[in-house]
Amino acid sequence: MQTPRTKLRRKPKRGSHEREAIEAILDEALVSHLGFVDDGLPVVIPTLHVRIGRQVYLHGSAASRALRESEGAEVCLTATLVDGLVLARAVMHHSANYRSAMLFGEGGWVDDEEEKLAALEALVEKIVPGRWGDARVPSAKELRATSVLRIPIHEASAKIRSGPPLDDEADLELPVWAGVVGLRTVVEEPEPDALLAAGVEAPTYLNELLFARGGAKAERSNGQP
Repeated sequence: MQTPRTKLRRKPKRGSHEREAIEAILDEALVSHLGFVDDGLPVVIPTLHVRIGRQVYLHGSAASRALRESEGAEVCLTATLVDGLVLARAVMHHSANYRSAMLFGEGGWVDDEEEKLAALEALVEKIVPGRWGDARVPSAKELRATSVLRIPIHEASAKIRSGPPLDDEADLELPVWAGVVGLRTVVEEPEPDALLAAGVEAPTYLNELLFARGGAKAERSNGQP
């Protein structure tokens, strides 16, 4: 997957072209950013994505400018996970611990209905496992109004920063606190819709989501208030 476009020039020791590293980041990240060219100008938009094998899928309205301009064109997709704030003794050595993936490829429409449904199911299941089999599936009209874009993972790279601050040796004795402040995404307790039909309880997979992603219930089970 290493090409001139994915060659890591800045701090290459933090980079990787290993398939497992790239796919792990794409799978964990909920949000990615799609870069494309519209009328000669660069545009970057946030989007949800899902990986199936060696393809990444995005979805949107059939009228989506981003998907329309990306079909048959070279695009760039990036995903980033921020794991912590790195506070150094010197301002210029402050940083962040992160995991990021970048891929280049030609966007392609998904016209096959089975592939489109499989991509949408995989996306929903990535966000909330168990949801696809619970909620109403798309109608034929909804499918026609939805576009799915496929981007192959042929040119890709990952970059990862972890560990403590890297201060200059001369600064190590400064009376300034240094270290890492960890960051993580926490799932909050579900809030029922005000129009929810009577007698409908929260599905069990939401409790599983809370535990899997360190939600409030998981915290309480560990003895926290």
